Amino acid sequence: MKIAYARVSTDNQELYRQLDALEKVGYDKLIQEKFTGTQKKRAGLDTLFMTVRSGDIVIIESISRLGRRTLDILSTVEELKNLGVEVISLKENLDTSTPTGQAMFQMMAVIAQLERDLTVQRVNEGLTSAKARGVKLGRPILDKQKVKDALRLYDSGHYSVKDIIRITGISQGSLYRKLQLRDSKQILNKAIKTT
Repeated sequence: MKIAYARVSTDNQELYRQLDALEKVGYDKLIQEKFTGTQKKRAGLDTLFMTVRSGDIVIIESISRLGRRTLDILSTVEELKNLGVEVISLKENLDTSTPTGQAMFQMMAVIAQLERDLTVQRVNEGLTSAKARGVKLGRPILDKQKVKDALRLYDSGHYSVKDIIRITGISQGSLYRKLQLRDSKQILNKAIKTT
């Protein structure tokens, strides 16, 4: 059986490009997920391992879809090989069923890791440079009055979260974080009073 596996890192990203490439070669089953490749433990990858049987072929658009770290990619391919499953990567035109494909796959995994490391290095250098120029990094500090207003509107029960965000200008994530923090403090205060 040919099993296609597609992955992007975040919900904001789309799988269309990968799915188009995979559909061109054809497959019997598709497993897709939106989760970072920096984590080896992923629901989609777990599903892939539960699905494959000896003699199956896993098709991916690129080796980077299996993970971000060279060791993770290589161990995933090795685990599949130990199950009797071959891996085909379309972008790199690699097929682990051949000795040349196996060697090339390992080299491409190393190159993918190098590319990722260089990207991280450039980002860190950019952040260091920005800090040196006095650029403030991270989340902007929330206006305390806006937070108070948002919590008051929320507590009134007359406004939807969408309305509160529009009225106060704070993000949905910030509102939920502040609500969670407030609830945690209230629970802690109750626990302290009862002891």
